[in-house]
Amino acid sequence: MRTRWSLYLGAALAGLFALAALISLVWVPVPVEQLAIANKMKPVGTPGFLLGTDHFGRDILSMLMVGARTSIAVAILAVGIGIAFGVPLGLLAAARRGGLVDELVMRGNDLVFAFPSLVIAILITAVFGPSATNAIIAIGIFNIPVFARVTRGGALSLWTLDYIRAAEVAGKGQARISAEHILPNIANLLIVQGTIQFSLGILAEAGLSYVGLGAQPPIPSWGRMLAESQTMISMAPHLAILPGLAIVLTVLGLNLMGDGLRDLLDPRLRRAR
Repeated sequence: MRTRWSLYLGAALAGLFALAALISLVWVPVPVEQLAIANKMKPVGTPGFLLGTDHFGRDILSMLMVGARTSIAVAILAVGIGIAFGVPLGLLAAARRGGLVDELVMRGNDLVFAFPSLVIAILITAVFGPSATNAIIAIGIFNIPVFARVTRGGALSLWTLDYIRAAEVAGKGQARISAEHILPNIANLLIVQGTIQFSLGILAEAGLSYVGLGAQPPIPSWGRMLAESQTMISMAPHLAILPGLAIVLTVLGLNLMGDGLRDLLDPRLRRAR
C-alpha cells in the first residue's frame, strides 16, 4: 500500500509539471517575452492573469510553464550525460576489479566529487559564459561519478555469481558479459538513481539560475524567478511563493516516485512483503 501510494502520488506530481512543460511547447496563455508595464504586479486571480504578473507585467503562469520546460530539459540532458559516461565506466571498473583500470576510475570519481557542481559551473562559466548549455555540462559532469559508483557497486556483487562464471567458461568476454548479464540485472538500481539525480538536477538548475549561471533572459527559469522576486517579496509574495512551490512539488514528486520504484523493483523488499 505504501509503495503504491508513494509511486502514484510522486508520478502524479511529476507528471503534472511534465505535462505543463509539454503544453508550453505549443501554447502558453501569454508569450513570455511580452512585456506590459501597465499590468505589472497583478495579484493572483486577476482576469486574464490567473497567477498574476511580475514587475515587468509578464504572466506568471506562462513563465512557470516555460520554466518547467527549462528545468526538465536541463535535468534530462544532465542525467543523460551521467548515464552515458558513468555506466560504462562503472561496468569497466567492475569487470577489471582490483586492477589499475578500477583504481583510475574510482580515483577519478573522487577527484570530481571534490568539486561541487556549483564550483564546476563557475569554472565553466568563467571560460565559456553563463548559459543553460554550460549548466547542463556542469551538472552532467557531477552525475558521471554518481552513476559510475552505483554501477560498479551493483556489478561487483554479480561478478561472483555462478551464472557469470558459466558465461566466462562459455567463452564470453567481459564486455559481452557486462552488456548481456550485468547491465540488465542492475537496471533497477540505475532507474531509481536516475530518478533521484533527475530531482537533484532540477534543484541544481534552479540554484545555478538563481546565481545567474543557468538559463539566461529571456528564457524563464524557476531559479531566476526566485532571484528576481526576493526584493519584492513584501509587496508581491506570490512572485516568490509560486516558483518556490513549483520546485518543491516537482522535487517531492520525483523523490516519492523514486522511493516507490525502489520498493517495487527491489526483489528483497518484495520478498519481505
